[in-house]
Amino acid sequence: MPSQFRARLMAGVTIAVFVPAVAYSQNSTPERVVIEGTRSVAERDLLPATIESVTIDDLNRSVNLTNTEDALKYLPDLFVRKRHIGDTQAPVTTRTSGVGSSARSLIFADGVLLSALIGNNNSFASPRWGMVAPNEIQRIDVLYGPFAAQYAGNSIGAVIEITTRMPDAFVAQGSVQTVVQDFDQYSTHSGYPAFQLSGLIGDRSGRFSWRASVNHLYSRSQPLAYVTATRPASPSSSGTPVTGAFADLNRTGAAIAELGAGGLEQQRQDNLTLKLAYDIMPGASIAYTAGLFLNDDKAGVQTYLRNAAGAPVYSGSLNIGGYNYSVAASAFSNNVYRLEETHWMHSLALTSGTGGEWDWSLIGSLYDFAEDKQRIPSGAFPGAFAGGAGSITDMGGTGWQTLDAKGVFRPYGMGGANELSFGAHADRYTLSNNRFNVVNWISVSDGPIANTARGKTQTYAFWLQDVWRVTTDLKLTVGARYESWRAYNGFNYSLSPALSVAQPKEDETALSPKASLTWQASGPWSVTASYGDAYRFPTVTELYQAITTGSVLTVPNPDLKPEHAQSAELAIERRTDDGKLRLSLFAENISDALISQSAPLVTGSTTLFNYVQNIDHDRTYGVEAAFEQRDVVIPGLSFQGSVTYVDPRIVSDPAFASAVGKRIPQIPAWRGTLVATYSPDDVWTYSVAVRYSSRVYATIDNTDIVTHTYQGFDPYFVVDARVSYRIDDHWTAALGIDNLNNRKYFLFHPFPQRSAILELTYRY
Repeated sequence: MPSQFRARLMAGVTIAVFVPAVAYSQNSTPERVVIEGTRSVAERDLLPATIESVTIDDLNRSVNLTNTEDALKYLPDLFVRKRHIGDTQAPVTTRTSGVGSSARSLIFADGVLLSALIGNNNSFASPRWGMVAPNEIQRIDVLYGPFAAQYAGNSIGAVIEITTRMPDAFVAQGSVQTVVQDFDQYSTHSGYPAFQLSGLIGDRSGRFSWRASVNHLYSRSQPLAYVTATRPASPSSSGTPVTGAFADLNRTGAAIAELGAGGLEQQRQDNLTLKLAYDIMPGASIAYTAGLFLNDDKAGVQTYLRNAAGAPVYSGSLNIGGYNYSVAASAFSNNVYRLEETHWMHSLALTSGTGGEWDWSLIGSLYDFAEDKQRIPSGAFPGAFAGGAGSITDMGGTGWQTLDAKGVFRPYGMGGANELSFGAHADRYTLSNNRFNVVNWISVSDGPIANTARGKTQTYAFWLQDVWRVTTDLKLTVGARYESWRAYNGFNYSLSPALSVAQPKEDETALSPKASLTWQASGPWSVTASYGDAYRFPTVTELYQAITTGSVLTVPNPDLKPEHAQSAELAIERRTDDGKLRLSLFAENISDALISQSAPLVTGSTTLFNYVQNIDHDRTYGVEAAFEQRDVVIPGLSFQGSVTYVDPRIVSDPAFASAVGKRIPQIPAWRGTLVATYSPDDVWTYSVAVRYSSRVYATIDNTDIVTHTYQGFDPYFVVDARVSYRIDDHWTAALGIDNLNNRKYFLFHPFPQRSAILELTYRY
């Protein structure tokens, strides 16, 4: 999107949002605003799953909320790999799935899919968090495990349902937030700021209600990568002498030199949403939602190397500490890029929810990568900073469409012995990924195509669930989901090495039974036993990936099988008016697990390459404890927290025998949170939170033995703090610090160090 049009659009939207709010506030008397969506999704739909929730009141009290994904920060056994404020590559990890398994969780906003199921990775297949602004959130519910028939097999890990708020009277909100991170590692010493301006306005007039929001973010990130070179086996006097490098080890223990920092992002993001709703009749409504996400991201590098004259050095035959390194131009140039994104989301929902004999809903959505271009140089720096040869990766045309129909039948009315729900689902995912060679990576918009990956997947599903209250203390939920999946229009092309392959069509069907039994024991205690099958079908990028083998480019496995999960959980829970306590034992067995690993591409070859394959069998056992208690010892003091232990193992892997018995990548043995919040009155609120994770392995054979290095995975213990002050009925100020203890740790990338957050909010 051109910068002039973007500026005019933001100016117009800002005026449209804030001017009516000021005019209204000058001529109207404040009214009480009733927000929709106070019940959890599980309560509304009678879903048989362990659920944890957080409301907007909880978030305002205890979370430094800069992006929507921050709302999940302290929920049990969840981790969002957010590398910096405004990160567009922020997948969710769950009890049994890591950051490279984005397709094993489902994220919705008001029933509209935000998960990018075009892939199963932590880059462009990360959730589209930017389509929901923090000021739109009313509550978030997390359902653990694939135990609800209404969700696809991508719910193996968790389902995250975001409920946004619609006003019952005029409402306006504006917020300003400033964040500064103090980062210090190797020779990178700097403060990295972020600034965010957001506004929301809405109203109701009779049967019609509406809400509009705008969010603008400017941020600069710490290094997301370091440029490294493996130390040669023997010393040498060859090469141009340079200084400034740091001796280190890579994650497998080999000696390396740290040459500089890369991926220093500077982002400008805007997201705008509009929701219109009309009550057709009591209990029935129609709603239209539109979202626009704009992202302008420029990433740079910093070399640590200097020659004898003190000039920066980026590549060449270099002598570092008595060893001769050959540093390619791509070492630094691959960490410089320009990314421009314009994404649209639309949805239309028809719902009827009277709570009578029949309820129903119909939701259709589409998500479109209208523009998604990343420019990368290929020449050597410093010359390439001004232009020269490079490439453009264009994902324009990528996107998805979904349609969900659901009905609820209560033959004996609300509270009767049975409640039958059923539904149908359809989706289509389209991948369009083209890379072009260009003569000037900064200014040229087109060039000869270098490679292409295209394809589509489509799923039709039908599901049925019955909730049967056997007795007043015993409830049985049984269900099943039938799915028909196919992949088609797969095509791979490469200019060099030469490749042009039209991929065969693939299709699969699956039936996933579900069952859950809940016993309401004496008083506040309940016991729930759940079992669920789930089939997670391959995504288009898993099917149509291209791997270079010497001078040949090949697609190793366009006929991947779906991974089949068999999950079980036993949960014991105690709920009272002022808190809850839960203990869960869970197990998961997955056959044909879709995981990237090393294996030959050609039968009989000893050359190994990393690509997604079906792994015969893995299993995970775990135990989780979570609690919440309000008014502990003194009024206004509350605690919440969780601790989880998991043992995930590869059981069978004929293609890579050394992985058998090893831990599944990206899943920590221990993970925990603890949050203490104190509100002595209705003016001040103080909060302190801790987050802990043990180390994880990135490789399937667990050979990454060094954690504190780029691409390694450290254990971490991080402390966050927040103080908020209600100035009056309209104004609130808050000061927060994330990573108060300044833990310097790597989760592949160097993660943010101590960051101070200052915010000022006006609510009408």
